[in-house]
Amino acid sequence: MDRARPVETLSSAEARRLALAAQGFLGAPDRRGGVAAMLRRLGAVQLDTISVLARSHELTAYARLGAVGRAAVEAAYWGGDAFEYWAHAACVVPMEEWPWFAFRRLKYRDDGVWNHRAPKEAFDEVRLRLAAEGPLTASQLGGAKGGGPWWDWTPLKVAAERMLSAGEIVCVERRGWKRIYDLAERVVPASLLASEPSPEDCHRHLVQRAGRQLGVATRGDLADYYRLHLAAVERVVADTDLVPVRVQGWKDQAWADPMLLEHLAAGQLRGRHRTTLLSPFDSLVWHRDRTERVFGFVHRLEAYVPAPKRVHGYFAMPLLAGGRLVGRVDPGRSGRTLVAKQVTLTAAAVEPMAAALREAATWVACDNVSVARVEPPALAEPLRAALS
Repeated sequence: MDRARPVETLSSAEARRLALAAQGFLGAPDRRGGVAAMLRRLGAVQLDTISVLARSHELTAYARLGAVGRAAVEAAYWGGDAFEYWAHAACVVPMEEWPWFAFRRLKYRDDGVWNHRAPKEAFDEVRLRLAAEGPLTASQLGGAKGGGPWWDWTPLKVAAERMLSAGEIVCVERRGWKRIYDLAERVVPASLLASEPSPEDCHRHLVQRAGRQLGVATRGDLADYYRLHLAAVERVVADTDLVPVRVQGWKDQAWADPMLLEHLAAGQLRGRHRTTLLSPFDSLVWHRDRTERVFGFVHRLEAYVPAPKRVHGYFAMPLLAGGRLVGRVDPGRSGRTLVAKQVTLTAAAVEPMAAALREAATWVACDNVSVARVEPPALAEPLRAALS
């Protein structure tokens, strides 16, 4: 690529369209290929233990594809074409990406993830049990908790987690939110298992993938997507096909996906925007600084904030409408009623919020939507009227 050409300048609105298009939110939902195709587009879907309306990995699919069934989501993630690994965090990742985490597996072979230690006998036992009995949970291996604090794992659980991080075993499913482990040689295609790219090649591939998945991104954005070191991004970004750009209002240099830039120049990044609620762990908003920069929207997950100090609620979900983040709701359920425990929005967002709540209620098999607290309070009655 000719890096000598003038650096293009994008408006903040153009950068926002690139980001939305890259993440699958611009235009009518692309349901071709279903959840599996969505996963390949995103490169990683974050997992989390919190379940409000649904678990976060289900919400990610719902936000883009609409009312997909839970069985379809789980089949796409655990049907053999994906694996769970440390990408942005604990994520489901397309199976074809296995080779490109070789640098991380190598690091974890020495360091582990949580710096837990276990005797060699524990590793040998996990290996032998999985070989003889097939996929097993930590409980089936002999127990996960050692009886102490949260991270007090048994030696067998420590061994299993370290072997997973190092790529010797793989999580083949989550059942009751427990990992089910199996030997990598039985799960990962032999051609992928044998591929061990250099750390530099891994970084180059993942930086380019991050640029595709973000649409337009700073160095920090590129690093955050797969939790790479900033220095690694700086070493390889010029060797990708990402195009250097400037974005009005952004203080840092950015890079954009060349194909999306072409579509933007041709006027093709237009069409209907999705109106939906987003998981706080959705890749469109998981980088808080980027969310504020792209959307002018300050968002923080408050699940781990003491209740009296929460501003927007335990699991406040941003509302995406018209290509912007225009409000948020902390949802819950009471029987077959979806409860909007706390809603924050503007007058212009009343109708989109009502539409998003109704659709979400239908998806989780709720018959009604009730609204508790609204900020500002003057919008409570308009929102209830829109819902009815």
